[in-house]
Amino acid sequence: MEPSTRPKVILFDIGGVCVISPFQSILDYELSLGIPPGWINYSLSKTAPSGFWHQLETGSIPMDAAFIAGFNRDLHDPVRWKDFYTAQQAKNPRQLPKDVPPVPNVDGEWLFFDMMASARAPDPWMFPALQKLCESGRYIVAALSNTVIFPPDHEYSQTSFFEDPLRSLFDVFVSSAHVGLRKPDPRIYQLALQKVDEFARANAHSDRGKAGNWADGVKPNNIVFLDDIGENLKAARQAGFRTIKVPLGKAYEAVEELEQVTELALAGSHPKIPIKPNFHGQKAKI
Repeated sequence: MEPSTRPKVILFDIGGVCVISPFQSILDYELSLGIPPGWINYSLSKTAPSGFWHQLETGSIPMDAAFIAGFNRDLHDPVRWKDFYTAQQAKNPRQLPKDVPPVPNVDGEWLFFDMMASARAPDPWMFPALQKLCESGRYIVAALSNTVIFPPDHEYSQTSFFEDPLRSLFDVFVSSAHVGLRKPDPRIYQLALQKVDEFARANAHSDRGKAGNWADGVKPNNIVFLDDIGENLKAARQAGFRTIKVPLGKAYEAVEELEQVTELALAGSHPKIPIKPNFHGQKAKI
């Protein structure tokens, strides 16, 4: 790869990229209840931008009983359920009855904290690649992630959000819950661009900065962004970033693409076997 086309910044999403995807937890939950896969993500996406999930990720509301109650209401809207089920039935008329069943009884509190628990485990393919990328020193390694802030008394709460062992790996970390914006809002991509540009110029005279030509700053096409959600990647491309899609349960495919982009050997030793849905996991509360 010619130096002119080599990126300066590798920008990572966290959940579903550097750590196990919370969408895996959602899929397992839906399978355990016999819900057509996709209902929960559909429900959440249709509540944007003012749904309780979205408000939590912009730091607009605290993670408390009111959030859980609102999150549950967002997951039990009969109009959204009818629209979703009707569309799925049309796609799978032999598998789903035509009559719309009652809205599934989803335990939002159980689901939310199961998602949070599953997303604490490092992705077996991407996390080693991230570590090797940091060790190389050749790129600005940054994060742009939709995040939540746990209350001080919660077991997942940390005194310093940005000094977490994973988050501290990054040169720049843009957290939605701290900046009041979340992907795919175009403004958060511009903020990420601003922050990595500031970092590049501030460190232009370091050995890394000289080798990477950081004195010229960072332009949108100098950034390669990895995410697992299509609309987030679409917004990144509209901002001028280059993108890599991280498939659910198959992050090794994105690692292979990242190796081509960076010209670095990043893969670890974990077998390249997709993570399959957990049909026999813990039964959700219904």
